[in-house]
Amino acid sequence: MAEKLVVVSDMWGTQKGLWITSYLGYLQQYFDIEFYDSRELAQLEGDFASADEIYAAFIDGGMDSAVSQLLLKEQTESHYLTFCAGGTITWHAALKGLPVKSLYAVSPIDLEDQSEGPDCPVRVLFGENDLKVSGTEWMIQTGAQVETIPNFGHDMYSDEKIIQKVCLDLLDLVLNKHFEV
Repeated sequence: MAEKLVVVSDMWGTQKGLWITSYLGYLQQYFDIEFYDSRELAQLEGDFASADEIYAAFIDGGMDSAVSQLLLKEQTESHYLTFCAGGTITWHAALKGLPVKSLYAVSPIDLEDQSEGPDCPVRVLFGENDLKVSGTEWMIQTGAQVETIPNFGHDMYSDEKIIQKVCLDLLDLVLNKHFEV
């Protein structure tokens, strides 16, 4: 039986998420995948003209709604692959009891103020030009492993090189049980 992998999108969800099909294509043969659109979890409707507008909607109640929705929808312990807001949603849900085997968060937002991490192995991947958390102290406090990719920014997760890297990392970490706490 395949391990369950829950994938939670960035804040744009499927609106600008054609890149997500690459991840699903690579990983579907190894995992039983459940996909969530962060915008749908956050119950955000309508069009957003800019990243700032959608980010403001997440901050103004959308994030809380998304965390609540994820807690309602997921009851079984699973691995999580998340992007941008999806990482933050999953992080907060895990702190509230979401059963998480492992969390691989690519370019999560607004984690720099977190002093507590989920009770599972956590790997966080940032682009060098997007790094929001600094130093060893945050990593020790939260228990997260942080990797920085040189010459990339926030939306690096849509780049084919990063897609391949993340999929290979995830397969190695989960299937070969190399995820370290």
